[in-house]
This record gives sequence, structure tokens and C-alpha cells, in this order.
Amino acid sequence: MARKKRRFENLPAPPADDKSGKKPVYRDAFQEKLSTPLEELGKKLEGQGRNILYVIGALVVVAIIAWIFVSWNRKSDAEAQAALGKAIVTSQARITDIAPPAGSEEKTFKTVKERSEASIQEFNAVAEKFGGAVGEKARYFAATSRLLIDRDAGVAELEALSKSSGEAGTMAKFALAQAKADMGQYDVAAALYKELLDMSDPILAKETISFELAGIYEKQEKKDDAVNTLFDLVKKASEAKDLEGKPVAPSSTVQKAREKLEELSPEKAKELPTPEPLDLSNFGL
Repeated sequence: MARKKRRFENLPAPPADDKSGKKPVYRDAFQEKLSTPLEELGKKLEGQGRNILYVIGALVVVAIIAWIFVSWNRKSDAEAQAALGKAIVTSQARITDIAPPAGSEEKTFKTVKERSEASIQEFNAVAEKFGGAVGEKARYFAATSRLLIDRDAGVAELEALSKSSGEAGTMAKFALAQAKADMGQYDVAAALYKELLDMSDPILAKETISFELAGIYEKQEKKDDAVNTLFDLVKKASEAKDLEGKPVAPSSTVQKAREKLEELSPEKAKELPTPEPLDLSNFGL
């Protein structure tokens, strides 16, 4: 997860596909690559004889097959994402003894155990049916749901997933670090956070990971390490610029890190650069 302790409350759901936050635009890459060569080939072959039609016919068949494959893949992907979304809704359903109003499609559960068991079943069904990246994400969500009712089993599932590449593996490693911290295994948690920080693209914001690592150092009574980690986090963020060279507004994680640094070491906090004023002209201010 901004790129975020309370037990697992900030486990980010891995972004579906686009890390920018924008809705994905589905492009038929095969057809885009195929159409231009076909047009160029048509120009080159123009007027060269009827036999050439056999070649063109074969290429058309290939294009049709490709179109069918891409259409099927789009449909399967949409179906997989919908199934995963449905399972996520189940995992976030309200816990209440009050039944939803008549005609409502809202799911509710009486206990966390009932909700977790229901969501795990749905996530596993998605993983078995679709596999691939969506299946990996479903297994990640199933593991985090299992943590709430069987911590040892959930940790085991996260450990297995954390060894895989891709978004689900990275998110599993972060969730595993949080679980290990909750279990008092601070050395293991710190090592996992460091592994994430060493990754070129850890999916989650490195600010979030660094803040968590600083919290581990504090629990280990390694005050200097915690202070230095927080200082580096805030200093780097305060020096960040956007594409136009203007200062970037600090995230909530950066603000919390600054406050924590001031609490742990007021003198070190004074070494931080003074935040540059933000340009609010785009907001009419």
C-alpha cells in the first residue's frame, strides 16, 4: 500500500492493474501491431496478380483468430475482475445482528469468523477458476482474511505468496511483515521491510514502508535508527518536485513521520529543511 499500526487495517488492496489510479484502457495490442503490416503488405502486393489473394486470405484468417482470442481474453479478464471485486465486497461486509432491509442486496454477517470464512471461500473460488494475476491477488486476499480467524495458517499462506513475483507477492510480503510485527518478531518484520525498500517498484509507496520500519526500530528500542529513518523519509519528501519543478504536497504519511520525529528527537527535527510554500494557483487561491 501511497503509496500505510493497527492490525492489518491498512493492508492495501493491490491496484487492479494501473498504478497511476486511472481506469485501465483496454487496447488490442495484437491487432494494433498486425493492422499496420497488413496495410503495408497490401500496398506492396497491389497489382501483382490473383495468386497473391491466397496470401492475403491466410493473413485475414490469422487476424480473425487473433480477434477472437483477444475478445475472449477481454471477456475472461472482465469476468475475473468482477468475481474478485465481489469477493472483496464480501470481505468488507458489515458485522451486525440487524438484517438488511427487505429488497437490499447488501451482505451482512453476525461475526468476523462468518465473514472471513465466506470471503475465503469466494477468493479461493476465483483463484481456482481464473488463475494468473487475478488468481494470485485472490490468494493474497484469502490469506489476509484467514489471518483474522487462524493467524498461523494465514501467515503460512502469506509466506508462500511472498516468494512469488508480481503485485500479489509484494503485497503479501508487506502483510507478512505486519503480521510478524504483531507477533513480536521484529527482526523478521524489519528484514521484510528492508527487502521491500530495496525493490525498484514495491507497489506501495516507499514512504509507507519506511514509516513502518521506523515503527519497528522504535519497538526494538533502536531510537537512533528510528530517528534516522524518519528524518530521511521527511527530508526526501520535502525535496520532491513535480514535473514543473514545483514542491509536492506532503502525504499524510510524511506528516505523521514529521510529527513522530519531532516527538522522538526535537533537535534532529530542526535539521529538516523548511517546507516550501505550495503553489495553490491551480485551485484558484
